[in-house]
Formats: sequence, structure tokens, C-alpha cells
Amino acid sequence: MTRLAPDTPWLQREDLARLIAALGQKNARYVGGAVRDTLLAQAVKDIDIATPHEPREVMRRLKAQGIQVVPTGIDHGTVTAILPGGAVEITTLRHDVTTDGRRATVAFAQDWQDDAARRDFTINALYADPVTGEVFDWFGGLDDLKARKVRFIGDARSRIREDHLRILRYFRFQAKFGSQPADPESETACAELAATLKGLSRERVGMEMMTLLGLPDPAPTAARMAELGVLQVVLPEADVGALAALVAEEVRQGAAPDALRRLAALLPPDADLAGQVAARFRLSGAHKKRLVLAAGREFLPGTGRGPSDAGGGARAVIPGAEGSRDHEGAPPPALRGGPPPRAGEEQAARILAYRLGRNTALDRLLLTGQSIAPLDGWDIPVFPLKGGEIVARGVKAGPDVARTLRAVEARWLAEGFPAADRVHEVLGEVLRG
Repeated sequence: MTRLAPDTPWLQREDLARLIAALGQKNARYVGGAVRDTLLAQAVKDIDIATPHEPREVMRRLKAQGIQVVPTGIDHGTVTAILPGGAVEITTLRHDVTTDGRRATVAFAQDWQDDAARRDFTINALYADPVTGEVFDWFGGLDDLKARKVRFIGDARSRIREDHLRILRYFRFQAKFGSQPADPESETACAELAATLKGLSRERVGMEMMTLLGLPDPAPTAARMAELGVLQVVLPEADVGALAALVAEEVRQGAAPDALRRLAALLPPDADLAGQVAARFRLSGAHKKRLVLAAGREFLPGTGRGPSDAGGGARAVIPGAEGSRDHEGAPPPALRGGPPPRAGEEQAARILAYRLGRNTALDRLLLTGQSIAPLDGWDIPVFPLKGGEIVARGVKAGPDVARTLRAVEARWLAEGFPAADRVHEVLGEVLRG
């Protein structure tokens, strides 16, 4: 008999014990990712509970014990308990009545195995007693977990026809949990039914693809998707070789995995196409802008080519640029020994970050195999000169002020972002002609 280790930290949560008591020990089991990841000794992110109680009964019981509960998906049997240690989804046991590949009509059930049978993969259909930790497994999920095999429950084609998104979920789970060789029946079914992905909402496809690309190394899985004809259905422009090269570069330079940068690697350096893919995947406005800017990577810093050239001249006003600061607020990744920048590359990289923002600079540098070391621990400066200061020196407001700002900024960039005192010296030099 397999049990969850009783000293597992999340199992010690007092708020969970209180929640289980409200539902009744025999009427609640942990299910899915929390059970799977605990057995794999991985960090548990989300906790889900299954119960034979219907949603309104769950809400009644929780409210009676003073536990806040929200009917997040009550029509499908799910409510969410808001606990001090984090939200917990509680879903009534269900079985499918009808499915059409995009959504399912469900009926509430009383049998734990019926509920497990409607899940996607065997490793996700593991349930655990909340008190004893005993794990319940009807479909060989424990053996598959030990073998690192991702396998559909029952007939793979039937599971995919119930929900076409399971094709992409299969490859994501294979990238995260699977080993080689992969399950042949699962791969064959995904390949045969790949065209059904065209019927899904773009948002669902985009979210699944971005989650896959955010994993430590999605390149082998993406390559296999291409071999099977799956990737071409959702991203026909993909170049899986470029993705593998980027992942290798990220590892070499110690850069954290980044799904958006990896998506950029899959695409050719074409800003219009990047915008189309962003719209296809329903990316946010900020992510669309960053993807489009990453597509400009053929303009390398310091080459004198293109609007992002890091040489002298005014700061370009580029649509979608992040500005002088990283709006996502993320620090640069810690380096573990990337290549040292060659002469001139350090300043070029920093000017690129000043012009387009840290994230876009990191994207372009990594995509082109250049060192990101110049940005490690470096804060993007603010140009310490305003138009009003130029007017105060006798320049008439208007185009002359703009030209003077551009000239001084060009010198400031070329000199490596000197302090304000030097900027005012340069202003005097420019005004004297």
C-alpha cells in the first residue's frame, strides 16, 4: 500500500485539517497534482480536494465552520475555500454525460472511480485519504509515475475526443514528467487527431503553449511535436532548432527560462509575423510588444544597423519599447559563467537596454548568442537632462531644444552614461558649437 509521507509539510496545515473536518474525513480526498507531486518529492503548488458532497452542501458545511468559500465554478461542481495557507478547490465527484472536444456536460456522482475515469492521464488520477495518506489508484498511475510514463486513461483517442486540448496537455506533461521512450499509443493518438486543435479557442491553445515553453527544457518535446505534425497545427512558423539553441544559450549564461523569449526563438525575425502570432495566442498587450521587439534581433547592438543600433544618436521612440526601466520589475538573472563581453559589447548591451528595456535587451542578446553579463546588477539610468534646462540656457522652445537634447544624449550614451555634472558640461559644449 502506498501512502503519502505523514511528515509532508502541506499535510500538516491546520487550516486544511479544519477544512477536512468540515467535509468529513470519509467524504474528502486529495486528488491530482498535489498527490502526484508529493510522491515525486516535488514542491506542491495547488491543492485540490474531491468530495461526493454536492457544491451547495459543501458551501453549507464550510460556512457553518466559519470557512470562507466562493462558488468559482459551481455549475461544474467546483467551489473554492479561502484558507490562510492558500486557496483550495473542492470539486464534487462527476462523470461525463456528453463531450464535444471543447467542453463537457457533467453529472454529479458518488463513486470515486467514476470521477477518476474522466481524468486525462493516469498520473493525475491518484487520490489520497486526508488522514491516513493512503493513495488510491485504479488505472496504474503509481507504476506510470515510477516509470515516468505519461499515459492517457483508457483509450487515448477517446480521451482526446472528449477534450482536444489534451493533445497539448499530453506534450506538456511529457516535457515535465515523462521519460523516453514515450507511450506509443498516446503519441499516435495525438498525431492522428492533431487537426482537432483547430477547433479550440486561441486563448486556450496559447495558454497551453506558453506553459509548455516555460518549462526548463521544452525543446526536445517541441521537436517531437513537429515530427508528429502537431506543432504545425498550432504554430506552423515554428523553428524547433532555434528553440534548442536558445535553451542551450540560457543554460550557458545562467538565464532563467522565459516562455515569451522561447516563443520568439520559434519564430523568424519578422515583426509583423510576431504580432500576428501574439494575436493568435491572445497574448497581453505588453507581451505582444515584447514579442514584436524581440523579432528585431537581426539589428544587433553596435553594428550601426537598424533602429535599435546601440551607437550614438537620439534615443529612438520605438512603439512598444519598455522605456528606460523594466516594467515587469524582475531583476536580471544571476549568471553562472556566461561568455565575457568583447570590447565594446558591454556598452552596446547597456545602450540596448536603455533604449528598449531590460527584458527586450536580454531577449535580443540571448537570441543572438551575445553576453548578458553587462546587464547583471546594472540599473538602467535616467537621462539627467530636461528640455527646460536647455531653455534656461537661452535656447528657444521648439525644434532646437529637441535637437540639442538628441545631441547631448548621443554624447552621454557614447561616454557610458556619465553623471549629471558631465552632462551639463556636454550641454555647454554642444551649445557653443
